[in-house]
Amino acid sequence: MSEAAIAKKAEIVKQTTDELNAAESAIVVDYRGLTVAEVTDLRKQLRDADVSMKVIKNKILERAVEGTDYEDLKSVFVGPTAVAFSNEDPIAPAKILKKFADEHDQLSIKGGFIEKSVKTLDEINEFATMPSREELLATLVSCLQDPVRKVARAVKAVADKGDDAAA
Repeated sequence: MSEAAIAKKAEIVKQTTDELNAAESAIVVDYRGLTVAEVTDLRKQLRDADVSMKVIKNKILERAVEGTDYEDLKSVFVGPTAVAFSNEDPIAPAKILKKFADEHDQLSIKGGFIEKSVKTLDEINEFATMPSREELLATLVSCLQDPVRKVARAVKAVADKGDDAAA
């Protein structure tokens, strides 16, 4: 192999390592058996959530994780491999891929990391079923508003009763 080809491959490994290190989460999937239309639909769903998905050679991935916190992922780099990266929402790739995998048997989640920590398949599935940040905030706001509403109703009831007694 020529020195130029080796340098080019080394650059690709470096870029992949940088992408992995910059990502909040990365989920590795086997997409074998999906039609072009299904892959296009999946990529659109991921893109809408600011998640990128790339098909990367296993050897490149193996070299990219060497010496990083993600070395435990080497065992999942077998067969056709695509990686969904998210730099923003660490749960988004897991949620979208889990939902898509439930609807399409051909897609299978092989492993990955969330919030810079390698997770088991069970942990990834658990994260995927968690409510989103927005849903949790809405629930919190609702919980905080409920006691205030009750106090407001009680004050209004006392005020109405006072108006009735004065009349």
